[in-house]
This record gives sequence, structure tokens and C-alpha cells, in this order.
Amino acid sequence: MFINFLRENKISAAILTAIRLYLGYAWLTAGYHKIVDGFDASGYLANAVANPVKGPDGSMVYGWYVSFLENFALPNIELFNFLVPWGEALIGLGLLLGCLTTAAMFFGLVMNFSFFLAGTVSHNPTDIFLGFIILTAGYNAGRIGLDRWVVPFIRRTVKKYTNKNNAAA
Repeated sequence: MFINFLRENKISAAILTAIRLYLGYAWLTAGYHKIVDGFDASGYLANAVANPVKGPDGSMVYGWYVSFLENFALPNIELFNFLVPWGEALIGLGLLLGCLTTAAMFFGLVMNFSFFLAGTVSHNPTDIFLGFIILTAGYNAGRIGLDRWVVPFIRRTVKKYTNKNNAAA
């Protein structure tokens, strides 16, 4: 019942818009400041490797993630120095405009979980909770936004090309 309310109700669309705008502003400003002020993730990632998240027994909880950071992220730091600020800014833009909202929120959650796995708590739990509400709501989260026109256009275009390819086969 609650899922139907999130996914179909016009009142929930208004509530979702408020949540979406809040998260979008947070993402956009975080990305903007990293782009304008310069951003280098090497110190953050090196610290996440040196001081991993540990369980009550003192052992690493997310050893696989520390290995990823150590063996992929740090050697390719220039890629991450580009992806993080621009990813944050584009996620924020998508959420603020309500354009490809579900995709923007999915990638926002990927980034939130990445920060969380690296040991940064900050406001990530709140962002993850609100992000899952937006993701669960799907199209309705962007109904009061550009998704009102973009999503039907994409569906029509995909259907047209799918039908064309099926007819040719």
C-alpha cells in the first residue's frame, strides 16, 4: 500500500519533489565546490586504505572495498578526481530538474555507499534513506519535473526502435 502511494499518488509526488530538491541541492553544491575549488581524492582514499572500517573484533569489515581502493582507485586517481565532482554535480542537476530522476538517484546512492564503505558517516545515512524513498517512487519522484516529458519520450523512442528491429528480424 505504501509503495503504491509513493509510486502513483499526486500528493506523494509533491512530497517527493521536496525531498528530491533537498538532495539535488546538496549534491549540486558539493560537486560545484569541488569543481571550482579543485579536488584531489588521493588523501581521502589513502586514509580510507590506512584506516579501514573495523568491526568489534578489530578486523576489517569491508576488505574487498579496501582492496578496490588500493588496487584500482588510487592508481587511477585522476579518473576519480574527475568522476567524483562531476558525478556529484550531474546527480544534483538531474535531481533538481527532475530529469532522469531514477538514474540520478541510483548513481547518488552508489556514491553514498562508496563514501560509507570508506568510513565516512556524515549525513550519508540520511541521504541513503531519502535516496531509497526517491528510488522506490520511480517515475513519480520526477513527475513534477522534466521526467514528465523525458520519460514518455524515451519510452516511445525505445518502443519505436524495438518494433522496427523486431519487424526486420
